Amino acid sequence: MKVQMKKSWIEGAFSKRECAKIVPSSKDSHRCFQHSRYHQSSGPLYRGSAGCQVCQNLIRCCCGRLIGDHHGIDYDCPVFQSAKEKDNVEWSVEKDTKISPTDAFGTINFQDSDHTYHAKYIRTSYDTKLDQVLQLMIKEWQMEFPRLVISVHGGIQNFKLPSKVVQIFSKGLVKAAETTGAWILTEGINTGVSKHVGDALKCHASQYLRKICAIGIAPWGIIENQRELIGKDVVCLYQTLGNPLSKLSTLNSMHSHFILVDDGTVGKYGSEMKLRRNLEKYLSLQKIHTRMGQGVPLVGLVVEGGPNEILTVWEYVRDKPAVPVVICEGTGRAADLLAFTHKHTADDTNWNSQLKEEILLMIQNSFSFGQKQSHHLFKILMECMEYRDSITIFDAESEEHQDMDLAILTALLKGTHISAPDQLNLALAWNRLDIAKKHILVYGQHWKVGSLEQAMQDALVMDRVEFVKLLIEHGVNLHRFLTISRLEELYNTKQGPTNLLLHHLVCDVKQSTLPVDYKISLIDIGLVIEYLIGGAYQSSYTRKHFRILYNNIYRKHKNQEVVSRLAQNLSLHQLNQTGSRSGSAENTLHSQFIRTAQPYKYKEKSANLHKSKKKIKDEFTVSDDQESVGFIYPYNDLLVWAVLMKRQKMAMFFWQHGKEAMVKAVVACKLYRAMAREAKQCNMEDDTSEEMKKYSNEFGKLALDVLDNAFKQNEQMAMKLLTYELTNWSNSTCLKLAVSVGLRPFVSHTCTQMLLTDMWMGRLKMRKNSWFKVILSILLPPTILMLEFKSKAEMSHVPQSESHQFTWYHGDPNTSSGKDDLSLSNYDFDKGVEKQVEKQTFPNNNEQQSLPGTRKIYEFYNAPIVKFWFHTMAYLAFLMLFTYTILVKMKPTPSVQEWLVIIYIFTTSIEKVREIFISEPSKFIQKVKVWIYEYWNFTDFIAIILFMTGFCLRWANPPLQTAGRLIYCLDIIFWYARLLDFFAVNQHAGPYLTMIGKMTANMFYIVIMMAIVLLSFGVARKAILSPNEQPSWTLARDIVFQPYWMIFGEVYAGEIDACELNPDCPPGSFLTPFLQAVYLFVQYIIMVNLLIAFFNNVYFDMKSMSNKLWKYNRYRYIMTYHEKPWLPPPFIILSHIGIVLNCLCNRRLSNELDQEEEEHVELKLYLSDEELKKLHDFEEQCVEQYLHEKKESLHFSDSEQIRVTNES
Repeated sequence: MKVQMKKSWIEGAFSKRECAKIVPSSKDSHRCFQHSRYHQSSGPLYRGSAGCQVCQNLIRCCCGRLIGDHHGIDYDCPVFQSAKEKDNVEWSVEKDTKISPTDAFGTINFQDSDHTYHAKYIRTSYDTKLDQVLQLMIKEWQMEFPRLVISVHGGIQNFKLPSKVVQIFSKGLVKAAETTGAWILTEGINTGVSKHVGDALKCHASQYLRKICAIGIAPWGIIENQRELIGKDVVCLYQTLGNPLSKLSTLNSMHSHFILVDDGTVGKYGSEMKLRRNLEKYLSLQKIHTRMGQGVPLVGLVVEGGPNEILTVWEYVRDKPAVPVVICEGTGRAADLLAFTHKHTADDTNWNSQLKEEILLMIQNSFSFGQKQSHHLFKILMECMEYRDSITIFDAESEEHQDMDLAILTALLKGTHISAPDQLNLALAWNRLDIAKKHILVYGQHWKVGSLEQAMQDALVMDRVEFVKLLIEHGVNLHRFLTISRLEELYNTKQGPTNLLLHHLVCDVKQSTLPVDYKISLIDIGLVIEYLIGGAYQSSYTRKHFRILYNNIYRKHKNQEVVSRLAQNLSLHQLNQTGSRSGSAENTLHSQFIRTAQPYKYKEKSANLHKSKKKIKDEFTVSDDQESVGFIYPYNDLLVWAVLMKRQKMAMFFWQHGKEAMVKAVVACKLYRAMAREAKQCNMEDDTSEEMKKYSNEFGKLALDVLDNAFKQNEQMAMKLLTYELTNWSNSTCLKLAVSVGLRPFVSHTCTQMLLTDMWMGRLKMRKNSWFKVILSILLPPTILMLEFKSKAEMSHVPQSESHQFTWYHGDPNTSSGKDDLSLSNYDFDKGVEKQVEKQTFPNNNEQQSLPGTRKIYEFYNAPIVKFWFHTMAYLAFLMLFTYTILVKMKPTPSVQEWLVIIYIFTTSIEKVREIFISEPSKFIQKVKVWIYEYWNFTDFIAIILFMTGFCLRWANPPLQTAGRLIYCLDIIFWYARLLDFFAVNQHAGPYLTMIGKMTANMFYIVIMMAIVLLSFGVARKAILSPNEQPSWTLARDIVFQPYWMIFGEVYAGEIDACELNPDCPPGSFLTPFLQAVYLFVQYIIMVNLLIAFFNNVYFDMKSMSNKLWKYNRYRYIMTYHEKPWLPPPFIILSHIGIVLNCLCNRRLSNELDQEEEEHVELKLYLSDEELKKLHDFEEQCVEQYLHEKKESLHFSDSEQIRVTNES
């Protein structure tokens, strides 16, 4: 149906022309015409001439065809008769041709070499509407819209060019077309300049991709083998080898499209030039960008040629606006004549007759003209020179010549006289950075405010990384440039690389089907980011402050539009009445903004923390000039945009610039990895998912390399980079994001592990036998005072909760404030080393003596390692009591031991509820999802529910009491299994737990296959041996009972032959031994060994990375015990009471805080502005050094490769 509509549209829009009136071109008519004239004057029409073969085969009509080829035209008709009665009759295309729908369009397959080239073609009238021609090319032929049109003119007949000129011409033309996305217009025939263009495409362009659009606009009447092209939407085979004796020409196989112009003539040129010139003008009116005043640029290229090419140049340079022309000197005839005249007429005042005579002589020798024709052509040449600025001479044989592609493009910039912003837009469209550097962004060029910013927007849209870098170097301030409107425009652009997955993700987060033209808002992007990163991550675009700002700006501009519109149509009274209604605008943004306000500010951490937050909030809300403030970290926002749009090179560029390079790499890694997973689930192309995985790995390696480089320079500063609060990334930390991504190499790095060890030990300073010292101190609390503790300076890199750090800085008066900044002040940023002098100023003994005893006790019990051993000892005691409870006889009322177990589990359930409420997500449902996603939390939930069920049943009378006891017996399995999690802390036992989980998760498909084998045997065996069974649920048990135990070696030998002991065995019982033999072979020999081999493979895979796995999982253990109260169940209820009392005391203060700013217990470093600046400077220095080393290593490897190649 679609193909039929396409055919009908083409037939309706395009037509052909055929001669409808015979006008002989010969002056002396044949005798049959004279005889015909005699008889016509005396009587009826004489019909005998129709059989005259001389007239039909020798005499041609003015259209170029033989009279005999005019099928369906009676040349004795009155029309022809009246034509003969006049001596000076003229044949006209407009009057003497008939129009009918075109009968030739489709695809040509050229059979002229080893490769088959394809080209679209159409036969159309010379006066076809240009908008329909462009629609055919863009819509039907799927051609990319041109960013440049190169119209090549030259000789029609074959001519030779010097080998150097051929090489430079071919390479330059192809490079100009490939880099700019240009269309090349030629005659399209296989002779003359068109053949040279075809040879250039064949030598230097891709033979398979055919990215260059070479359009041949040729007269239909001069094409040989026309009959092969006739057909509607056909694929025709075309032979380019023509008849040597024929005056017609064949098509060139290297052209990608052909427009065969028909004016009803045969063997005549000229008709195509009208359509070609009109098409060029029409294309020049089409704009590449809506913001550009200049349309598609057009440039003429002259190679060799005759007088017609000089006339074409004359038309080009005199046009309004003038079309720049590049003359290829050294190619012969017209090109050399134009070049010579251009060079020797530079000074109009020094005209002399000798130069004129020399030019006239060149004209006569080149074209065999007489004096009159030569003077006329000389006059045209001189008129061309009046517009010499539009003419560029390219001399390929000159030693100082530039590349031809540069000559073409610079001729455009020089000859069109367009503004500098439009020139920059052209260079952007062409993707020619060299043009922009040398001719546009030059010293002394004045740029209007905003012109470079618009170029930056276009460069981002077109994915021009080098242009973005160039514009930043020339003063584009991204803080001023990036606005909400521009960022939304970037997310909604259709140009450049696009990510179809982003639209699907927006549909998923909004849980609705969106129209294709739906405009994505930044709030939608925020929801997508939260969905991809997962967990409790909250994007800056979805925060309350940003939403308020977003809607306020929208209302402001919406109100301005409404007021402006009403002021033009309504009176002032009506305007006042409707002004209040116009203030209630929509709450979502769907319009463009001029300027945006700052969407987020990082929190100031000081002694007056809560007051500072309140102040920031107030300033944010009441700001009068919100639209004059930009994004704080524009490189971060643009990095996320580039990642979500799958523009890897652009993402890499923005990663290299700005602050927070390490966390940017981690976030990009996470987003790519999540999008790869979504692409796989959406059944998108396989390469999309793999491509995103590749990009994710690249960013993961960048994060690891930066961490390694920072760790080599300064250990403490590198550790601070891992855990300082990232206000721009959901107030998270780099380490936490890396764990959520699953970056095992990053988390298992020495720097990370040293930090985790410090976090695990807390402020305790232990090197050997730490477990013994901790257990002894728990059992004998006075020994706590004998332990060593770290100084405040030694703990400066260790993250703390917000409340703990507040207590630390303001509740420890004996610690000098000067030691806070020890690690920062001791670092020499210029040399990249720590200063040694200051370190000797604060001996450890003095610091330890300054720590009071109460502070030591507090720090001891808040260390995660102490909490772990305290909770472990209490848990072992609980298991002993629980085991005793279920092993002894259950009494009607609980015993003391059972009451202790009940209290332990009850307080544990309260702790689990507390864990849910203190988790990061803001919504309760999301809190529950994040909490229960953890495996051990899920098992704890099941164990608690089972115990509560058994506890309720044990109060009833038997048999419900017995059921309650049985539930107790089953429930203890979960509590014993919970012991495995305690082993996970151990470096040797921890990896085995991961192996068990991996084996259990991955054996699903093998177990299903084993179940199929078991059921197939079990059902057949049961049916044969028990043919008289009644319906019962025991049948399901009997089917699998004995076959299951056979897997483990129990073959039930006595039941193999059922007829041996029972002569009355059921019919067919002899089959069961055979079935059992087959079953045991398949199940026991094949499937079980397959499962063992699978487990063995998993074991060796996990064994090789067991160390990394244990190091990666340490973070979860440390965070788990950091968040726990130091008292274990059942005494943990005292901690809960203290927490409730503390919340009640601080209730009034908590109400003053914004919901998004509430205090969390997660571990972070809260740095001051000065500390944060120093940390960012250190990180930027590390990134610069890393990039420099990487560049040097790449250069060294290239040099080494060249050296090895030369030696070999």
